[in-house]
Amino acid sequence: MPETPHVSLRARAEVDLDVLYEIAADLDTWEERNPQAPHPLTRDGFLAGVARATDGATSGDSVSFVVDLDGVAVGGASLFAIDTFARHAEAGISLVPGARGRGIGTAAITELVEFGFVRYNLRRIHLQAIASNTRAIRAYEKAGFVIEGRQRQHAWVRGAYEDIVLMGILRSEPALRQTQ
Repeated sequence: MPETPHVSLRARAEVDLDVLYEIAADLDTWEERNPQAPHPLTRDGFLAGVARATDGATSGDSVSFVVDLDGVAVGGASLFAIDTFARHAEAGISLVPGARGRGIGTAAITELVEFGFVRYNLRRIHLQAIASNTRAIRAYEKAGFVIEGRQRQHAWVRGAYEDIVLMGILRSEPALRQTQ
Protein backbone atom coordinates (compact mmCIF):
# COMPACT_ATOMS: atom_id res chain seq x y z
CA MET A 1 0.00 0.00 0.00
CA PRO A 2 1.44 3.45 -0.90
CA GLU A 3 2.58 5.67 1.93
CA THR A 4 0.36 8.64 2.77
CA PRO A 5 2.07 11.86 1.65
CA HIS A 6 3.19 14.33 4.34
CA VAL A 7 0.65 17.08 3.87
CA SER A 8 0.14 20.07 6.12
CA LEU A 9 -1.87 23.26 6.07
CA ARG A 10 -0.09 26.56 6.65
CA ALA A 11 -0.45 30.29 6.17
CA ARG A 12 0.10 31.72 2.70
CA ALA A 13 3.50 33.28 1.97
CA GLU A 14 4.57 35.53 -0.91
CA VAL A 15 6.42 32.59 -2.52
CA ASP A 16 3.11 30.67 -2.82
CA LEU A 17 1.39 33.21 -5.07
CA ASP A 18 2.66 31.68 -8.34
CA VAL A 19 1.16 28.27 -7.49
CA LEU A 20 -2.10 29.76 -6.25
CA TYR A 21 -2.37 31.91 -9.39
CA GLU A 22 -1.77 28.80 -11.55
CA ILE A 23 -4.72 27.09 -9.87
CA ALA A 24 -7.00 30.14 -9.98
CA ALA A 25 -6.30 30.81 -13.68
CA ASP A 26 -6.79 27.18 -14.79
CA LEU A 27 -9.78 27.36 -17.17
CA ASP A 28 -9.95 23.54 -17.43
CA THR A 29 -11.13 23.27 -13.83
CA TRP A 30 -12.74 26.71 -13.41
CA GLU A 31 -16.32 25.44 -13.12
CA GLU A 32 -15.29 23.00 -10.39
CA ARG A 33 -14.10 25.90 -8.26
CA ASN A 34 -16.28 28.89 -9.18
CA PRO A 35 -19.97 29.59 -9.66
CA GLN A 36 -19.21 32.32 -12.24
CA ALA A 37 -18.67 31.73 -15.95
CA PRO A 38 -15.03 31.08 -16.82
CA HIS A 39 -12.89 33.95 -18.04
CA PRO A 40 -9.18 34.65 -18.36
CA LEU A 41 -7.73 35.77 -15.05
CA THR A 42 -4.91 38.28 -15.08
CA ARG A 43 -2.22 38.22 -12.42
CA ASP A 44 -3.32 41.72 -11.30
CA GLY A 45 -6.92 40.53 -10.99
CA PHE A 46 -5.78 37.53 -8.99
CA LEU A 47 -3.68 39.68 -6.63
CA ALA A 48 -6.62 42.07 -6.14
CA GLY A 49 -8.77 39.08 -5.17
CA VAL A 50 -6.10 37.88 -2.73
CA ALA A 51 -6.05 41.35 -1.14
CA ARG A 52 -9.86 41.38 -0.80
CA ALA A 53 -9.83 37.88 0.70
CA THR A 54 -7.10 38.88 3.15
CA ASP A 55 -9.11 41.93 4.23
CA GLY A 56 -12.25 39.78 4.61
CA ALA A 57 -10.43 37.09 6.57
CA THR A 58 -10.26 39.36 9.59
CA SER A 59 -14.06 39.31 9.80
CA GLY A 60 -14.01 35.70 11.01
CA ASP A 61 -16.25 34.26 8.29
CA SER A 62 -13.42 32.44 6.49
CA VAL A 63 -10.01 30.91 7.05
CA SER A 64 -7.63 29.94 4.25
CA PHE A 65 -4.52 27.80 4.11
CA VAL A 66 -1.90 26.71 1.63
CA VAL A 67 -1.75 22.95 1.11
CA ASP A 68 1.91 22.09 1.67
CA LEU A 69 3.56 18.88 0.49
CA ASP A 70 7.00 18.43 2.02
CA GLY A 71 7.63 22.19 2.08
CA VAL A 72 6.17 22.98 -1.36
CA ALA A 73 2.83 24.68 -1.99
CA VAL A 74 0.55 22.44 -4.07
CA GLY A 75 -2.84 24.01 -3.44
CA GLY A 76 -5.22 25.85 -1.19
CA ALA A 77 -7.87 24.85 1.35
CA SER A 78 -10.47 27.02 3.03
CA LEU A 79 -13.35 27.07 5.43
CA PHE A 80 -15.78 29.82 4.46
CA ALA A 81 -19.28 31.03 5.19
CA ILE A 82 -18.53 30.16 8.81
CA ASP A 83 -21.71 30.37 10.85
CA THR A 84 -20.62 30.97 14.45
CA PHE A 85 -24.16 30.58 15.78
CA ALA A 86 -25.10 27.24 14.16
CA ARG A 87 -21.41 26.13 14.23
CA HIS A 88 -20.99 25.08 10.59
CA ALA A 89 -18.94 26.08 7.56
CA GLU A 90 -18.36 25.17 3.94
CA ALA A 91 -15.04 23.65 2.89
CA GLY A 92 -13.16 24.08 -0.35
CA ILE A 93 -9.91 22.69 -1.68
CA SER A 94 -7.99 23.05 -4.92
CA LEU A 95 -4.75 21.43 -6.04
CA VAL A 96 -2.28 21.84 -8.89
CA PRO A 97 -2.73 19.10 -11.52
CA GLY A 98 0.43 17.23 -10.48
CA ALA A 99 -0.87 16.86 -6.92
CA ARG A 100 -4.18 15.26 -7.87
CA GLY A 101 -4.83 11.53 -7.54
CA ARG A 102 -2.01 10.98 -5.04
CA GLY A 103 -3.86 11.11 -1.69
CA ILE A 104 -2.88 14.72 -1.11
CA GLY A 105 -6.47 15.99 -1.33
CA THR A 106 -7.69 13.38 1.15
CA ALA A 107 -4.93 14.30 3.59
CA ALA A 108 -5.55 18.04 3.17
CA ILE A 109 -9.33 17.84 3.61
CA THR A 110 -8.81 15.64 6.69
CA GLU A 111 -6.50 18.31 8.17
CA LEU A 112 -9.01 21.03 7.31
CA VAL A 113 -11.86 19.13 8.98
CA GLU A 114 -9.78 18.55 12.09
CA PHE A 115 -8.93 22.26 12.22
CA GLY A 116 -12.60 23.20 11.86
CA PHE A 117 -13.80 20.82 14.55
CA VAL A 118 -10.98 21.23 17.06
CA ARG A 119 -9.88 24.85 16.58
CA TYR A 120 -13.12 26.52 15.44
CA ASN A 121 -15.48 24.32 17.47
CA LEU A 122 -17.60 23.62 14.41
CA ARG A 123 -20.12 20.80 14.63
CA ARG A 124 -20.66 20.38 10.88
CA ILE A 125 -18.67 20.98 7.70
CA HIS A 126 -20.20 20.72 4.25
CA LEU A 127 -19.02 21.03 0.68
CA GLN A 128 -20.12 20.73 -2.94
CA ALA A 129 -18.57 18.80 -5.80
CA ILE A 130 -19.35 18.50 -9.49
CA ALA A 131 -20.77 14.99 -9.98
CA SER A 132 -18.21 14.10 -12.65
CA ASN A 133 -15.34 14.89 -10.27
CA THR A 134 -15.35 11.35 -8.91
CA ARG A 135 -11.78 11.52 -7.60
CA ALA A 136 -12.67 14.47 -5.38
CA ILE A 137 -15.86 12.78 -4.17
CA ARG A 138 -13.86 9.65 -3.28
CA ALA A 139 -11.30 11.77 -1.42
CA TYR A 140 -14.06 13.46 0.58
CA GLU A 141 -15.65 10.10 1.41
CA LYS A 142 -12.28 8.77 2.60
CA ALA A 143 -12.08 11.80 4.90
CA GLY A 144 -15.48 10.91 6.39
CA PHE A 145 -17.89 13.04 4.35
CA VAL A 146 -21.20 11.48 3.32
CA ILE A 147 -23.39 12.37 0.37
CA GLU A 148 -26.37 14.33 1.67
CA GLY A 149 -28.05 15.24 -1.56
CA ARG A 150 -27.79 16.30 -5.14
CA GLN A 151 -28.77 19.41 -7.05
CA ARG A 152 -29.76 18.07 -10.44
CA GLN A 153 -28.31 19.82 -13.51
CA HIS A 154 -27.32 22.73 -11.29
CA ALA A 155 -24.00 23.67 -12.91
CA TRP A 156 -22.98 24.42 -16.49
CA VAL A 157 -19.61 22.68 -16.88
CA ARG A 158 -17.64 22.55 -20.12
CA GLY A 159 -20.70 22.64 -22.36
CA ALA A 160 -23.16 20.48 -20.41
CA TYR A 161 -25.30 20.64 -17.30
CA GLU A 162 -23.97 18.68 -14.33
CA ASP A 163 -25.33 17.69 -10.97
CA ILE A 164 -23.80 19.14 -7.83
CA VAL A 165 -23.20 16.56 -5.10
CA LEU A 166 -23.75 17.92 -1.59
CA MET A 167 -21.63 16.31 1.13
CA GLY A 168 -21.23 16.84 4.85
CA ILE A 169 -19.52 15.58 7.96
CA LEU A 170 -20.53 15.93 11.59
CA ARG A 171 -18.09 16.21 14.48
CA SER A 172 -20.06 13.51 16.28
CA GLU A 173 -19.59 10.89 13.56
CA PRO A 174 -17.59 7.78 14.53
CA ALA A 175 -14.89 8.23 11.87
CA LEU A 176 -13.68 11.37 13.61
CA ARG A 177 -13.83 10.21 17.21
CA GLN A 178 -10.64 8.24 16.63
CA THR A 179 -8.68 11.40 15.73
CA GLN A 180 -9.92 13.57 18.60
